[in-house]
Amino acid sequence: MKAGNPVNVQKRLPEGRDAYHHFTPITTRLMDNDLYNHVNNATYYSFVDTAVTSYLAQSVNRDLANDPIAYLVVENGCSYFRPIAFPDAVQCGLWVSHIGRSSMRFEVGIFRNDDPLAAAHAFFVQVCCDRRTQRPIPMPAAVRVALDALRKT
Repeated sequence: MKAGNPVNVQKRLPEGRDAYHHFTPITTRLMDNDLYNHVNNATYYSFVDTAVTSYLAQSVNRDLANDPIAYLVVENGCSYFRPIAFPDAVQCGLWVSHIGRSSMRFEVGIFRNDDPLAAAHAFFVQVCCDRRTQRPIPMPAAVRVALDALRKT
Protein backbone atom coordinates (compact mmCIF):
# COMPACT_ATOMS: atom_id res chain seq x y z
CA MET A 1 0.00 0.00 0.00
CA LYS A 2 1.35 3.43 -0.93
CA ALA A 3 1.74 6.00 1.81
CA GLY A 4 -1.18 8.41 1.91
CA ASN A 5 -3.62 6.07 0.14
CA PRO A 6 -6.64 5.14 2.26
CA VAL A 7 -7.51 1.50 2.76
CA ASN A 8 -10.26 0.45 0.35
CA VAL A 9 -13.15 -0.02 2.79
CA GLN A 10 -16.81 -0.29 1.85
CA LYS A 11 -18.49 2.78 3.40
CA ARG A 12 -21.72 2.06 5.19
CA LEU A 13 -24.64 4.33 4.32
CA PRO A 14 -26.92 5.83 6.98
CA GLU A 15 -30.24 4.07 7.51
CA GLY A 16 -33.62 5.63 8.23
CA ARG A 17 -35.62 5.32 11.43
CA ASP A 18 -37.81 2.58 9.93
CA ALA A 19 -34.82 0.18 10.04
CA TYR A 20 -34.94 0.12 13.86
CA HIS A 21 -37.46 -1.48 16.24
CA HIS A 22 -36.88 0.22 19.59
CA PHE A 23 -35.72 3.75 20.45
CA THR A 24 -34.04 5.12 23.56
CA PRO A 25 -33.98 8.92 23.98
CA ILE A 26 -30.73 10.40 25.31
CA THR A 27 -30.03 14.00 26.24
CA THR A 28 -26.70 15.48 25.22
CA ARG A 29 -24.75 17.49 27.77
CA LEU A 30 -22.48 20.47 27.27
CA MET A 31 -19.53 18.36 28.44
CA ASP A 32 -20.16 15.92 25.54
CA ASN A 33 -18.84 18.51 23.06
CA ASP A 34 -15.16 18.50 22.20
CA LEU A 35 -12.90 21.29 20.95
CA TYR A 36 -14.43 20.90 17.47
CA ASN A 37 -17.81 21.84 19.00
CA HIS A 38 -19.48 18.50 18.39
CA VAL A 39 -20.04 15.38 20.45
CA ASN A 40 -16.76 13.54 20.85
CA ASN A 41 -16.60 10.17 19.08
CA ALA A 42 -16.05 8.29 22.37
CA THR A 43 -19.36 9.62 23.69
CA TYR A 44 -21.23 7.77 20.96
CA TYR A 45 -20.18 4.50 22.62
CA SER A 46 -21.73 5.76 25.86
CA PHE A 47 -24.98 6.42 23.95
CA VAL A 48 -24.89 2.88 22.56
CA ASP A 49 -24.12 1.29 25.93
CA THR A 50 -26.97 3.24 27.53
CA ALA A 51 -29.47 2.19 24.84
CA VAL A 52 -28.51 -1.51 24.86
CA THR A 53 -28.30 -1.79 28.65
CA SER A 54 -31.60 0.05 29.13
CA TYR A 55 -33.33 -2.26 26.65
CA LEU A 56 -32.01 -5.40 28.34
CA ALA A 57 -32.88 -4.17 31.84
CA GLN A 58 -36.43 -3.19 30.84
CA SER A 59 -37.24 -6.10 28.54
CA VAL A 60 -36.12 -8.87 30.90
CA ASN A 61 -37.16 -6.98 34.05
CA ARG A 62 -33.82 -7.50 35.76
CA ASP A 63 -31.62 -5.47 38.04
CA LEU A 64 -28.51 -5.77 35.88
CA ALA A 65 -26.25 -4.45 38.65
CA ASN A 66 -27.13 -7.46 40.83
CA ASP A 67 -27.91 -10.03 38.15
CA PRO A 68 -25.82 -13.23 38.29
CA ILE A 69 -25.33 -12.74 34.54
CA ALA A 70 -22.91 -10.11 33.23
CA TYR A 71 -23.41 -8.91 29.66
CA LEU A 72 -19.82 -8.27 28.62
CA VAL A 73 -18.93 -6.29 25.50
CA VAL A 74 -16.47 -8.19 23.30
CA GLU A 75 -16.55 -6.08 20.14
CA ASN A 76 -17.93 -2.75 18.93
CA GLY A 77 -17.54 -0.21 16.18
CA CYS A 78 -19.07 2.99 14.84
CA SER A 79 -19.45 4.77 11.48
CA TYR A 80 -20.08 8.52 11.61
CA PHE A 81 -22.16 10.34 8.99
CA ARG A 82 -23.13 13.73 10.47
CA PRO A 83 -22.09 15.52 13.65
CA ILE A 84 -24.18 15.81 16.79
CA ALA A 85 -23.63 18.68 19.24
CA PHE A 86 -25.07 19.91 22.51
CA PRO A 87 -27.99 20.74 22.90
CA ASP A 88 -29.17 18.16 20.32
CA ALA A 89 -31.56 15.42 21.37
CA VAL A 90 -30.40 11.90 20.50
CA GLN A 91 -32.47 8.80 19.86
CA CYS A 92 -30.74 5.43 19.60
CA GLY A 93 -32.61 2.92 17.49
CA LEU A 94 -31.92 -0.79 18.03
CA TRP A 95 -32.25 -3.99 16.07
CA VAL A 96 -30.52 -7.34 16.58
CA SER A 97 -28.58 -8.93 13.73
CA HIS A 98 -27.25 -12.01 15.55
CA ILE A 99 -28.34 -14.22 18.43
CA GLY A 100 -25.94 -17.03 19.27
CA ARG A 101 -25.63 -19.56 22.08
CA SER A 102 -24.31 -16.90 24.47
CA SER A 103 -23.68 -13.86 22.24
CA MET A 104 -25.78 -11.11 20.70
CA ARG A 105 -25.07 -8.36 18.19
CA PHE A 106 -26.98 -5.10 18.36
CA GLU A 107 -27.13 -2.68 15.43
CA VAL A 108 -27.64 0.86 16.69
CA GLY A 109 -28.72 3.91 14.68
CA ILE A 110 -27.86 7.15 16.43
CA PHE A 111 -30.26 9.89 15.33
CA ARG A 112 -29.94 13.65 15.86
CA ASN A 113 -33.13 15.54 16.75
CA ASP A 114 -35.83 14.65 14.20
CA ASP A 115 -33.41 13.83 11.37
CA PRO A 116 -34.77 10.99 9.21
CA LEU A 117 -31.33 9.39 8.62
CA ALA A 118 -28.88 8.19 11.27
CA ALA A 119 -26.03 10.53 12.20
CA ALA A 120 -24.02 7.40 13.07
CA HIS A 121 -24.34 3.63 13.04
CA ALA A 122 -22.74 1.43 15.67
CA PHE A 123 -22.63 -2.25 16.42
CA PHE A 124 -22.26 -3.76 19.88
CA VAL A 125 -21.51 -7.44 20.52
CA GLN A 126 -22.12 -8.79 24.01
CA VAL A 127 -21.70 -12.22 25.59
CA CYS A 128 -23.74 -13.58 28.49
CA CYS A 129 -21.26 -14.50 31.21
CA ASP A 130 -21.37 -15.80 34.74
CA ARG A 131 -20.72 -12.70 36.82
CA ARG A 132 -18.45 -14.53 39.26
CA THR A 133 -16.30 -16.49 36.79
CA GLN A 134 -16.60 -14.08 33.81
CA ARG A 135 -16.95 -17.14 31.56
CA PRO A 136 -19.61 -17.45 28.82
CA ILE A 137 -22.85 -19.20 29.71
CA PRO A 138 -25.90 -20.11 27.61
CA MET A 139 -28.24 -17.18 27.03
CA PRO A 140 -31.34 -17.30 29.26
CA ALA A 141 -34.64 -17.91 27.45
CA ALA A 142 -36.09 -14.54 28.55
CA VAL A 143 -33.12 -12.70 27.03
CA ARG A 144 -33.49 -14.66 23.79
CA VAL A 145 -37.19 -13.69 23.59
CA ALA A 146 -36.33 -10.01 24.19
CA LEU A 147 -33.70 -10.14 21.44
CA ASP A 148 -36.01 -11.94 19.00
CA ALA A 149 -38.39 -8.98 19.34
CA LEU A 150 -35.67 -6.76 17.82
CA ARG A 151 -34.77 -8.96 14.85
CA LYS A 152 -35.50 -7.76 11.34
CA THR A 153 -38.36 -9.60 9.69
